[in-house]
Amino acid sequence: MTGPRPLPRRSLQARLALFYAAGVFVAGIVVLAIVTLPLVGIQSTTPVHSTAPGTLTGTGRGIGPHQLLVGSAVAIGVLIPIALAAGWFIAGRFLRPLRAMAATASAISAGDLQQRLDLGEPTDELTELGHILDDLLARLQSSFDAQRHFVANASHELCTPLAGLHTLLEVTLADPDADADALRSTCQEALALCGHQERLVQALLALATSERGLARKDTLDLAHVAREVLASRRDEAAQGGIDLAEHLTPAVTAGDPRLIESLVANLVDNAIRHNHPDGHVLITTQTSGTQAALTITNSGPVIPDDQIQRLFQPFQKLAPGRHHNGFGLGLAIVTAIAQAHHATLTTSARPEGGLTITVRFPHPPPAGPSLPTERLPSMRGGLT
Repeated sequence: MTGPRPLPRRSLQARLALFYAAGVFVAGIVVLAIVTLPLVGIQSTTPVHSTAPGTLTGTGRGIGPHQLLVGSAVAIGVLIPIALAAGWFIAGRFLRPLRAMAATASAISAGDLQQRLDLGEPTDELTELGHILDDLLARLQSSFDAQRHFVANASHELCTPLAGLHTLLEVTLADPDADADALRSTCQEALALCGHQERLVQALLALATSERGLARKDTLDLAHVAREVLASRRDEAAQGGIDLAEHLTPAVTAGDPRLIESLVANLVDNAIRHNHPDGHVLITTQTSGTQAALTITNSGPVIPDDQIQRLFQPFQKLAPGRHHNGFGLGLAIVTAIAQAHHATLTTSARPEGGLTITVRFPHPPPAGPSLPTERLPSMRGGLT
């Protein structure tokens, strides 16, 4: 642990003022030397009983180099405090924005990001720095607000199954006539609630890992990943009467295989769960220029255009009254994984209902060593 940093011995304003005064002093010495040295040994004289102008000789009595040096030294001595005062004033004017930055920064904390520097005019390097800091504070405030909102929603989602489990156990224990069948039924319901909670924790872990960034980059084919995910979802789609179609062509990119599998799995799960009977899901992979593209189109309810972006936020669903086997985290996980891979995510609502989502990954860089990464929970069961 490091100790407290020592305070500066002089303020920046004092150092600037001294530097300014020193510059004036050195300039005065240089000017004095330039003027005085050529006059060494030269004095001004006037002949006795003569009205003619004085002439310069080497032996008369007048203002000699000594008197000139003394006068110049006095002038420089008077100039030094004037230069110090002027330097102090000028440095203070230039450092005023820095003082405003320091005062505002000391008043800002993680709990209060409302304040801004607002330096205003004149526009110079310091005010430009102030504007950059204001933008940074605005982004920090947005990030903290999103974090608080996420924590509040996660707490609510975690408390709901816990409250249900607590109530279920209390009711069962309070029944004196509970037999083995009733206890078995209670245990089955408790296991279902625990499974719900476990899937939610896995989804939160996947979201946190996705937002952390990449620790591994391998070359992979989106078509191969999509084919494996579809194979594990066909039974679920068949039970809901959903037709899974595919048009998979090679689309090579680079990234974390587990995260990209999670992205594809969540998109497919979202397309299946938010669909209607006899609906369809079409998955396409292709290479477009220097990008590898994955597109998923599904039928489903009509989604207003102004609601699309909201669906990509954590714990957001299309309609609160619609109950699906999900938590509203699937598209948030997709967004985090796309950002970690510097991929472009575009979404459009279909007029007849459903969504078309396209993820474009950049061209893979030259092959290099990959770093080990922490394994995510299996995506086979879905995390949406």
